[in-house]
Amino acid sequence: MENYNWENKTFLVVEDEESNFKLIQAVLRKTKAKIIWVTDGKSAVEKCMSNDEINLVIMDIKMPVMDGFEATRQIKKFNKNLPIIAQTAYAMVEDRENSLIAGCNDYISKPIDISEFLKKISNFI
Repeated sequence: MENYNWENKTFLVVEDEESNFKLIQAVLRKTKAKIIWVTDGKSAVEKCMSNDEINLVIMDIKMPVMDGFEATRQIKKFNKNLPIIAQTAYAMVEDRENSLIAGCNDYISKPIDISEFLKKISNFI
């Protein structure tokens, strides 16, 4: 696996399942990126509004309070340039299309292919 060094980058991980977050955290820890974790879309919107140092959002789609589609739409209203990568375990054909329509810049399905995941992130960092 290629060595990625995102020491000066901050990623917001929006994931309601702790086990899924732990996997993403373990992968990203090796890149030295700073990781912020929230568990629902509403918190993601609030975090993006209050923290302008976030460089990338990894957005789960199916979550309580506010889903990833709506959170992405709201974030893009005030920060069009913030890259958002959607992720979901419910990998239906329309999920990718709906993610892009909502404003996500890319999409990855669970279980996450780590190499593909890191390459997708590197496209935006």
